[in-house]
Amino acid sequence: MGLDQYLTRKIYIGGEYEHRKVTGSINIKIDGAPVDIDLHKVSYIEETAGYWRKANQIHNWFVQNVQNGVDDCGSYSVSHEQLQQLLDTVNDILSKVKLVDGVLNTGIRFSNGVETRLTQPGKVVANPEVCASLPTVSGCFFGGTDYDQMYVQDLEDTKQILTNALDKKYQFDDYKYQSSW
Repeated sequence: MGLDQYLTRKIYIGGEYEHRKVTGSINIKIDGAPVDIDLHKVSYIEETAGYWRKANQIHNWFVQNVQNGVDDCGSYSVSHEQLQQLLDTVNDILSKVKLVDGVLNTGIRFSNGVETRLTQPGKVVANPEVCASLPTVSGCFFGGTDYDQMYVQDLEDTKQILTNALDKKYQFDDYKYQSSW
């Protein structure tokens, strides 16, 4: 349970058109049983280009910049320009953020009506103002909203996902973002 986020890539194959000269084979099994797929009937292949778990600052960016502020777990087309804009924002923050020793908030425990905050040593962002262009947001099972090592790790993961997605070999592929919780 929680915020799961997916970036999917739709790759045009056009196997049904002879002039595309598509060759190869598709050999897929599910539970050991072969799945019969005719390559010459394949128009597109869709694959997961990126996955995040409770990266609420990334989700919020997609809601605000791709989904017109509507947070409805729908599937939304994302342009290469939008992916580049997010990557530029991530790179800008990563170039400025400073992590220092601190205390991480790792959760809350309730016992006999008493709330206890759970913490552990870790790294926190010393200059959270540099994160203003990718603010955290709270939501039902959206993860933490602190600016700490987990926030920075989400940015590092996003950088890797988007750098790959924007590789020139994928320049004609289509992308969609979808979330669920």
